[in-house]
Amino acid sequence: MILVALALTTAELGAWQGNVFAPLFALVESAAMAVALSVAWRAGDRCERITLDESSLEVRSLPGRRCARFQSYWVRVRLETGNGRLLLSSHGRELEIGAFLAEPERIELARKLKALLADASGQQRNQDQQRCKT
Repeated sequence: MILVALALTTAELGAWQGNVFAPLFALVESAAMAVALSVAWRAGDRCERITLDESSLEVRSLPGRRCARFQSYWVRVRLETGNGRLLLSSHGRELEIGAFLAEPERIELARKLKALLADASGQQRNQDQQRCKT
């Protein structure tokens, strides 16, 4: 709103000095600025919620309805070096996550996911061994 007010004030000064097209250009500029800011605002709302339990890993995209579920024991985390894509894969399916993150953030997410999945598969293996003993 402050940018629009400044643009319109400047346009009024220009019109007062004889530039009759200044208010028209200021309105076009203000509309373009509003569209650009609304697109950036909506893009900032994107997120992915990753839930991991002993049997599954679930990725839910917000806002939206995309939801993918993998068996936590079989899912693999892969960070491609060329383009920096972070992929989850299992049973022939792949899902890219964190596309809206910066490169260091994707690397950190990959590291954390690998550690959490290793812990989850280790716990699953221990539970399976205990079941076999009884």
